Amino acid sequence: MKANIGDKIRKVRELKGFTQDFMAGKLEMSQRAYSKIENNDIKLDWGRIEDISKILDIEPFDLVSFDDNLVFNNCTNSGKAHIMNNNFPDELKKSYEDQIDHLEKEVLFLRGLLEKN
Repeated sequence: MKANIGDKIRKVRELKGFTQDFMAGKLEMSQRAYSKIENNDIKLDWGRIEDISKILDIEPFDLVSFDDNLVFNNCTNSGKAHIMNNNFPDELKKSYEDQIDHLEKEVLFLRGLLEKN
């Protein structure tokens, strides 16, 4: 089943770590009205898609054609997620990589504590 534009907007928004309230504020609308965009209760024109794309820092065409299966590919050899979309912002990639490194170190530390007990 293909994702609709509202689902695509929701996924990109969540990847960016933005709330619906944040998006609504930037678009100068209520959170409830913004929610209707993500639920596909409102038909979007290209101008609104451009506005949303600007906030999400993604090209409008990339937003419309967004497929999360192309963004993340779970590699069975390493168990790590690899970014597959070269248009993904570098600072977001770096943030995710830093978070993954931190969590891996934390897991190793906690395993060490368990082994001591």
